Amino acid sequence: MESSSEDDLESPVEGGALVQGQDVWYVTYSSTEICAVKGSTVEIKCSYTYPSTWRGRVNTIQKTFWFTEQKDGEPVDLTTDSEYAGRVEDLCENNICTLRIRNLRESDSAEYKFRIKTSQASRWGYPVTLSVTDLQVEVSRSGSSTLLQCLSSCPPGHTSYIWFKNGQKVKEDTSPNADFRYDPADSYSCALKGYEDFPSPSVYPPKLPSVSVSPPAEIEEGSSVTLTCSSDANPAANYTWYKTEQNSQLSFVKEGPRLVLSSFQVSDSGRYFCRAENLLGSRRSESISIDVKYAPKPPSVSVSPSAEIEEGSSVTLTCSSDANPAANYTWYKKNGNADLSSVSEGPRIFLSSIQSSDSGQYFCRAENLLGSRRSESIFIDATYAPKLPSVSVSPSAEIEEGSSVTLTCSSDANPAANYTWYKTEQNSQLSFVKEGPRLVLSSFQVSDSGRYFCRAENLLGSRRSESIFIDVKYAPKPPSVSVSPSAEIEEGSSVTLTCSSDANPAANYTWYKEDGNADLSSVSEGPRLFLSSIQSSDSGQYYCRAENLLGSRRSESIFIDATYSPKLPSVSASPSAEIEEGSSVTLTCSSDANPAANYTWYKEDEDSPKASGQIFTITDFRAEHSGSYSCGAQNKLGRSNSTLTLIVVAGSSTTIVNIIRTTLGVLILISVFLLSLWMRKKKALRSTTEAPEPEEIELDSDPEYENVSHTAAQTEDTEEQEDMV
Repeated sequence: MESSSEDDLESPVEGGALVQGQDVWYVTYSSTEICAVKGSTVEIKCSYTYPSTWRGRVNTIQKTFWFTEQKDGEPVDLTTDSEYAGRVEDLCENNICTLRIRNLRESDSAEYKFRIKTSQASRWGYPVTLSVTDLQVEVSRSGSSTLLQCLSSCPPGHTSYIWFKNGQKVKEDTSPNADFRYDPADSYSCALKGYEDFPSPSVYPPKLPSVSVSPPAEIEEGSSVTLTCSSDANPAANYTWYKTEQNSQLSFVKEGPRLVLSSFQVSDSGRYFCRAENLLGSRRSESISIDVKYAPKPPSVSVSPSAEIEEGSSVTLTCSSDANPAANYTWYKKNGNADLSSVSEGPRIFLSSIQSSDSGQYFCRAENLLGSRRSESIFIDATYAPKLPSVSVSPSAEIEEGSSVTLTCSSDANPAANYTWYKTEQNSQLSFVKEGPRLVLSSFQVSDSGRYFCRAENLLGSRRSESIFIDVKYAPKPPSVSVSPSAEIEEGSSVTLTCSSDANPAANYTWYKEDGNADLSSVSEGPRLFLSSIQSSDSGQYYCRAENLLGSRRSESIFIDATYSPKLPSVSASPSAEIEEGSSVTLTCSSDANPAANYTWYKEDEDSPKASGQIFTITDFRAEHSGSYSCGAQNKLGRSNSTLTLIVVAGSSTTIVNIIRTTLGVLILISVFLLSLWMRKKKALRSTTEAPEPEEIELDSDPEYENVSHTAAQTEDTEEQEDMV
């Protein structure tokens, strides 16, 4: 019983009469429990009676209506309820009312109450329960048979069931069960007899599933994506998600209509599909490619061929990076000081006929709209035989003897070259010097001068450098002097003196002659001194001086000794040619000769020599000793003679003659002295003596002669004398 501000109508157990005191309120329902099929039309009927007077007052009908709900304590007329708009009719005539509801919905299932409103009171009765059932076909499988059962949420009462296959009626039975041979292409439905226009939903296997992706835009790495699978199927399908791996194998992912891939990674990319399945069958969707967009991953670089790369061969560098969309590639080469140069675009760079200049660090950059990454650098190392080696010298200035010099050999080679040093000897033979790129010549000597070269060698070949001449600079070594001809030098012949000294740069030569008292005179410049028609005055000590920028040295002195036959001898008598009888006289003969002359004395008209030697002394001079005496000077080159006449005189006259001779001699000496002052440059003095006219001197009949040995003193004659015949 529902509460109200008015008294409730009380329904008796049977008959539907509502009685309150002696006043009768009467409602009769055709049925209080109604089961109706969804979509059909149902009618709920009742009849009513009310007292004509109520509590002493006239009681008249003002309104009757049906309701299921109250609002603010007041029942709501169904004809005004928006949920029933256009579907409900309330028909009343002669105290009989019918509630007609068309196109029944499951939500229409409720308790319906009839309300009577009179001028004196309002009453409503117990409800009529309406159950709206939706027919469903329950499926079970047994082998190739399909067991179907037509189910409703309320008992429809005694009725028959109609079965439809693919929309066509195939069976009618009072049993809600049916057994059919299963065919995945068939669909089945059931209906209640009399309600054939309101069959149950058909049961059928899943139709082709569709897959939707949310969000539908490009999927970036790290974002979230939802895949939804839907398929028309009854009973509703169960869904299973699969992924097709790269090896074409299927991998189970998840069950359920939705697949949420949160924090989407590259590894999640691939082809996905779903399978919809119910008891009547299964169907798989088309595969859908879930393509995550992401910046390039760190690129990898491969080299082909991977073996050692020889100069002149070809090599291909390939850059690859996992990226979506696909990356564009650019190749770079690192130059010195981290400078970069772009060398190519595209995933591959082809280096044909590779040269040493192609060696270096290469890397690639992969780039798409989402970012860029560069690879690790890879070193392309072209191997090649040594190039032409170069040799540098340090210090590069002139090399002085005793200093140190370093020769450095360098050659572009890969693998690095080994170096060997050689020296070309004067006989063109090669001599090994040292191994290694540097050759240090410490305390450089003249013997180290020469042509050097290095050889660079590796497994691929060898190459030698150009020869370099290492020329040590040094002061002249002690000069040597050679004389040509080397035999005895005769007066009038020619002689060449040659000075040579080992020096670098070449020496300049100066010739000197030593005069007496160590006086020097420069006689010539140049390595050779040519003395033509040599004279005795050319004899002497000669030496040369060799000089360059680093110093000078002089040679040992060499004596040039011109040989010649004796010159005209000079003969003198002492004390004079006029000799007092009984006194002594000494004759002296001297001649310039080389080699020194031998002397022989003769008296005229006598064949045998009187004496030999430079000095001839006659003691106790007699008249018979008077006469002409000749001196012969002789060496191996010739002979020369001079004559002197001796006369004997008395004592007084001899004294007078001696006084005169002495006076004349003094006058002559004064004249010679004055002449020497006038001729300062002359070093030799010549004296002129007039031979006195011969006088006859008596000699003792037996004179005595004394031979005196040759002395070193030599006197020059001032007058020519006839040679003895």
